[in-house]
Amino acid sequence: MPTSKILKIAPPNLKLQNTFSEKLKVSCIFAQILINRGIDNIGDAGKFLETKLQDLLDPHLFSDIDKATGLVKKAARNKKKIMVFGDYDVDGITSLALMKNTLDEIGASVITYLPHRIKEGYGLNKDILQLVRHKKADLLITVDCGTNSLSQIQELRQHNIEVIVTDHHEPLDNEVALCASAIINPKLKTSGYKYRDLAGVGVAYKFCQAIKNENLFDDLDLVALGTVSDVVPLTGENRIMVKEGLSRIASTKRIGLKALIETSGIKNKEIKPSSVSFILGPRINASGRMDTAEIAFKLLISEEEQEAQELARLMETHNRTRQKIENKILEQAQDLINKQVNFKEHKVIVVAGEDWHQGVLGVVASKLADRFYRPTIVISKKGDLCKGSGRSIKSFHLFNSLLECQELLDTFGGHSHAVGLIIRRSNIESFKNKINDLARGKMLFEDLVPTLDIDMELALSDLSASLVMELEKMEPFGEGNPEPLFYTKGLKLKGQPQALSRDTLKFWVSDGNTTYQAIGFGMASFKESLIAADSFDLVYTPRMDNWQGNSSMILEIRDIFFRV
Repeated sequence: MPTSKILKIAPPNLKLQNTFSEKLKVSCIFAQILINRGIDNIGDAGKFLETKLQDLLDPHLFSDIDKATGLVKKAARNKKKIMVFGDYDVDGITSLALMKNTLDEIGASVITYLPHRIKEGYGLNKDILQLVRHKKADLLITVDCGTNSLSQIQELRQHNIEVIVTDHHEPLDNEVALCASAIINPKLKTSGYKYRDLAGVGVAYKFCQAIKNENLFDDLDLVALGTVSDVVPLTGENRIMVKEGLSRIASTKRIGLKALIETSGIKNKEIKPSSVSFILGPRINASGRMDTAEIAFKLLISEEEQEAQELARLMETHNRTRQKIENKILEQAQDLINKQVNFKEHKVIVVAGEDWHQGVLGVVASKLADRFYRPTIVISKKGDLCKGSGRSIKSFHLFNSLLECQELLDTFGGHSHAVGLIIRRSNIESFKNKINDLARGKMLFEDLVPTLDIDMELALSDLSASLVMELEKMEPFGEGNPEPLFYTKGLKLKGQPQALSRDTLKFWVSDGNTTYQAIGFGMASFKESLIAADSFDLVYTPRMDNWQGNSSMILEIRDIFFRV
């Protein structure tokens, strides 16, 4: 198990720094951070800083979108029923709400369906034909699923049911594109679209724009919710839509979303990606994990104040229940890992427990992957067919590895760093061995040591309020656009550090000339080491602390390296 972190300090590009600094009127520090984000020309730098809605790509770039909109409008004109089939996570629920609202607005006859996470699982299942016929639908639209549902779509098409797939998952092959009536997925080689990292709700949004031939900027609140929650890169179009969408969440007109913000305790507070990742998103997800995702879907489309308040309170209750179950399974999984995993041999953790609640497997896998810094797959053993969920680290493409193990799996799907699977109980041990054999050939020991990607090494005198204001121009931060990190060596403690509530550590640091206050959340255990150290190095992000009307610089600590 890794016990330390590797610091990777980005190499400076002095020539480009100077060019950006001169042309953009920014500091050389800020210019280097732009360079570290892969921006290498003035045009791209300007677009990154401006994030204009007008820079969003034309939805008609999707090769199948005109065919898809034609099918929708024809069904609406002829009063044919349209079924929209979604997924039970935030991305799928927001996609479904967005699609239903759009179809309602054009006068279509629309019905929606969200599968039950535990009873039915992800995507189109074997009973989809029976369901569509029972609902008397002539057109099926998928959102956030469908790309790899080949047999189900073939069966639907054989019975003259039109199928439009809108999705963002990696395709196993190109067969669905050949049998679906239309497919809109930026990850298809034939998609025609220039930005491949849209979330499912981003794809649905593009389709809705094409259907109505309007910008639909007021719907970016839903797009931001689903995009941030699905942890797709906040680059390109995603960054533009999330930045605009976060401000729209704060001022949303959706009664249900207002109620959720109120019950979550963030009313009248600034909405940031962390507000979605750690507060709103988990509550929306909790309904599908503990009960049915229909609760969250009804909340997002609710038009009645009392109904919205009741649904929001119910989701709050589900979220608390989810946390208790998750903590219990996390503890049990930790015990099994202590007994079963040899960290010298196992580069991938595969842990399986009897009848673990299937609704929280992904969350548990994510926490274990963070804790041990290894790809982690958590499996619930129940009957012969067992369900699992996996999360990975940046050096290991989990979806591609499952492709190489597919003879041991009944079904699977997902992305490079998040997957779901169904496996027979008898295959679990063989799967564990095979995926670890693969990992041994693909990962070096260094890949299993977490890295801190540092933007620049600075002196404390390099920091300023104006630099912090420049850094704020890079928001929103998230996957693909991380918050800038700086590294300063040879600092000394000034005064006594304070351990505050929730394991927070607060102290003053000095390089002999400049002194700043520092704060480390969850770092109270560092207190004694800090007192004992002759000097230490800090990894941090500078912020402005506006306590009681006074504004001062504070260093938010990511890590401390001690010198004794």
